Amino acid sequence: MNDMDFHIIIPARLDSTRLARKALVDLGGRPMILRTLDKALESGAASVTVATDSGEIADVVDAAGGQVLMTDPGHRSGTDRLAEAAVQLGLEAAATVVNLQGDEPAMPAACLRQVAGLLAADERADMATLWQPLADEAQWRDPNVVKLVADRNGRALYFSRAPIPWPRDGGWPVETACRHVGLYAYRVCALRAWAELPASALEQLESLEQLRALDAGWRVVADRACAPIPVGIDTAADLARFRAALTGQA
Repeated sequence: MNDMDFHIIIPARLDSTRLARKALVDLGGRPMILRTLDKALESGAASVTVATDSGEIADVVDAAGGQVLMTDPGHRSGTDRLAEAAVQLGLEAAATVVNLQGDEPAMPAACLRQVAGLLAADERADMATLWQPLADEAQWRDPNVVKLVADRNGRALYFSRAPIPWPRDGGWPVETACRHVGLYAYRVCALRAWAELPASALEQLESLEQLRALDAGWRVVADRACAPIPVGIDTAADLARFRAALTGQA
């Protein structure tokens, strides 16, 4: 197997609390899940699969010629759905899986390759993710923007909704503040172990799933995204911005 072989799984649910039937909303004449699938296919991944609990989503993907798997509707998170899909696909323990959220139709294909490459470059890592600089103090202070602190070798030390790192002498750390990008790569053996990880008080406190991995001692590596990554589509306002951008490209 080539060291840079990787697989993309797109977990997709039809139910969404903030944007009804989000995966199937129209984006310039194409459902969002298919636009996200298009981006994944551009990456050169060995396989791209949509993992869903919705027959409607499955029918749309299948009709477009995409690969789709039906998964348990009871999963608590996209990572749990990802783990089930990896088992269904029969992927090897050492294989790399990139988790591309179904509401990320503008994710650069280069970033998908980049996050997979982080695992290829560090055989001790269990997970990989990306970050972008924060040049806006308001975002640094915004609890809806997740921040990341990593060591000099790129190992993630902590993720938080709080403004970190915190300058003791005042001001804000314009040179070091990072916005975490919710794009992950996992080794399949790590995905298999995910459901067995003990509950994390930090994860529950901050409502950040990735803290479960750090709390369990996993090695999570991170790097600056090689291309700008737009915010995903989570609200009606996000949807309006994306549609406006599509219109501007026409």
